[in-house]
Amino acid sequence: MPASASPAACGLDFGTSNSALASAGRDSARLLPLEGDALTIPSAIFFASEGSSEILYGREAVCEYLDGTPGRLMRSLKSVLGSSLVDERATIGDRDYRYADVITAYLRMLRQRAEQGLGHALEAVVMGRPVRFVDDDASRDRAAQDSLAACARAAGFGHVEFQFEPIAAAFDYERNVEREAVVLVVDVGGGTADFTAIRLGPRRRDRADRAEDILASEGMHVAGTDFDSRLHLAWVMPTLGYRSVGTHGRVVPSPVYFELSTWHRINLLYTPAFSGRLRELRVFFSDARPYGRLVHVIEHQLGHDLLGRTEAAKISLSHRERERIDLQTIEAGLGIEVRSDALAELLGDMLARLVDKAKATVRAAGLAPHDVATLYFTGGSSGMSVLRDALARAFPLSSVVVGDLHASVAGGLGIEAWRRFRSGPP
Repeated sequence: MPASASPAACGLDFGTSNSALASAGRDSARLLPLEGDALTIPSAIFFASEGSSEILYGREAVCEYLDGTPGRLMRSLKSVLGSSLVDERATIGDRDYRYADVITAYLRMLRQRAEQGLGHALEAVVMGRPVRFVDDDASRDRAAQDSLAACARAAGFGHVEFQFEPIAAAFDYERNVEREAVVLVVDVGGGTADFTAIRLGPRRRDRADRAEDILASEGMHVAGTDFDSRLHLAWVMPTLGYRSVGTHGRVVPSPVYFELSTWHRINLLYTPAFSGRLRELRVFFSDARPYGRLVHVIEHQLGHDLLGRTEAAKISLSHRERERIDLQTIEAGLGIEVRSDALAELLGDMLARLVDKAKATVRAAGLAPHDVATLYFTGGSSGMSVLRDALARAFPLSSVVVGDLHASVAGGLGIEAWRRFRSGPP
């Protein structure tokens, strides 16, 4: 096998919100189209519940759900890794699936579509992983990686290795670095936030072993889906009765609203078992309107649609001062006006934790903030200006570079796959 590339290997970024796959290559690692011409694909699966055994993926899955086709949409699958949910079963129509089986099906789809584009089989993969799948629990963190490796092997990859996602992003950025510098990679995606202090430069690029260049890595389980949940609870859930005071001065129980605000838990509400619990909530409402809206959302399985509208408003507010969340699928004329200046207030404590973790990473590297030449941002949630501004204030002497938010990790994993498998899989 030639040393310039290993056609049997690839880098795979299985993300909480989006995924991407790159061929292995020294400088030519390239992202492969996975959905039409698109180089990234939403981490979403739709199972039709009536009349079809077809499974849809990505944008097609989301569109089928939004079109009202009966079935089950599943998103943020990566979030179940390291939890007991990964081995739990979900009944969809007349079929029974483990969440691990759903992840396997999704990874198999990525491999098969990539192979179609390449024209040959993929035997080996370097998968990205967050610095912490699970905060403060090493055994669950190992279990999460083991579960993901098992899913990748079941999906057809004979050889599976891992690299931290922010380190992979650094290798992708390094392709265009002209002088040596210390870079702090800030990778805030859908499920986790990861930070790596790393020394990059043209003369370091070809080293087979980059261990000495990686100065420190830290991570935490605060990211885009947590932002979505916080904003959804503040903006949309009050229209369904969240935090309202009902009969006899009792506050409406909150668990249902937290489930509706958590991507990978919404489907737990669409079960016969929950129908009885939903009826029991009626006694807490003195006003029938929010209860009726809540029932409508659950009976028509609108949870993902509503949370998606909050997510879209969050993204839009990085470029606009105000946005309207249209809720007419619940009730004619219903909607919520939201403002960009509310983001810093609603997410302030989370942003502060991210800044603290970035500073801790630099301290762990034995450096001070002024030693960091560049803040390199990647991950979908780094598109939020309020997040980038918070970190830029903490590192005022560092230049800010925004990479390909959805593709830089996959590109770096392709480079890492070339390094590890350049002579072919072991």
